[in-house]
Amino acid sequence: MSKSINLQELLRPNIRGISPYSSARSEFSGDAEVFLDANENFQDFVETSGSPRNRYPDPFQRELKERVAKLFGISAEMLFLGNGSDEAIDLLYRAFAIPGVDKSVILPPTYGVYKVFADVNDIEVVRVPLTDTFTIDMDTLREVVESETEQQLKLLFVCSPNNPTGNSVDPALLQQVLELFPGIVVVDEAYQDFSNNPSALDLLGLYGNLVVLRTFSKAWGLANVRLGMAIASPEIAEVLKNIKYPYNLSGPAQEVALSALEAEPQVREGIREIITSRGELAEALTEIPYVKHVYPSDANFILVKVSDADRLYTELRRIGIIIRNRNSEPGCEGCVRITIGSDAENERLLSAMKDLGGMA
Repeated sequence: MSKSINLQELLRPNIRGISPYSSARSEFSGDAEVFLDANENFQDFVETSGSPRNRYPDPFQRELKERVAKLFGISAEMLFLGNGSDEAIDLLYRAFAIPGVDKSVILPPTYGVYKVFADVNDIEVVRVPLTDTFTIDMDTLREVVESETEQQLKLLFVCSPNNPTGNSVDPALLQQVLELFPGIVVVDEAYQDFSNNPSALDLLGLYGNLVVLRTFSKAWGLANVRLGMAIASPEIAEVLKNIKYPYNLSGPAQEVALSALEAEPQVREGIREIITSRGELAEALTEIPYVKHVYPSDANFILVKVSDADRLYTELRRIGIIIRNRNSEPGCEGCVRITIGSDAENERLLSAMKDLGGMA
């Protein structure tokens, strides 16, 4: 199976052939001694070991892109770097979906930002709820595709491993989605580093309508840096580059990311530690009387069904322990989401939950 697309037909008319903002800095590469092009202050008031803070950063993130591309075994032309994956999500809406006309598809329960940016961009959202086992309901999705005007279904978001459920989408099922959906299929792999399942990156050569999102916020421990990635065909990556903010990724962020890439062996060891702790925490949670079910997870968190999610969340918050209450999320009734913390944090959580034994 494979699928090619007509990118020009999918793009919003105003985006086709758009000319990106150009500065002297974006047109220049190499070394220079005098910079009088960007109206910067020649004075640098902050002493740092990195690049000067009074100068604009590389708008194309050339060095970082080459390093990240090498990490994933792709060409740099397939890579868009943004201010978190959220920037890529917003840009995908702006590139492909016409406000007030086109539609996107989400598969709840899932990451809430897909809906938020749809609302921001005035894009109608079609919901295709996951099944009781948190898998994609292909029959319902097929009905949606057949009933809607194909030209209006522009984006479909698949979170794998899924947030908040923690499970991964079967690769064969994902291929069915890619074959079926007439628009762009965005596979959000923010938690893929914690999973042993194949990455959707393996399908990029087969499906021109596939965009894969990755992030440095989770496994790489750089949530405060805000660095996300969209990996796609060079044509799609070029569109995102053309419509992004001119300097969307700061110099300090690029420098920190480059330093993190030097620490890849430590990062991989940290991932293994989190996976081990995930199993230990999941097992310990099953021994608490009011815990009804602990769902399998391929992420750095666990979805847990309890007898009273609202009360558990409130009681833990009262003593300074913050978890995520997912009770109001359709499909996650009675559930809380617990991030895997340090050994000390996990032990404190378990101790506090055991002290709340009267909740059973």
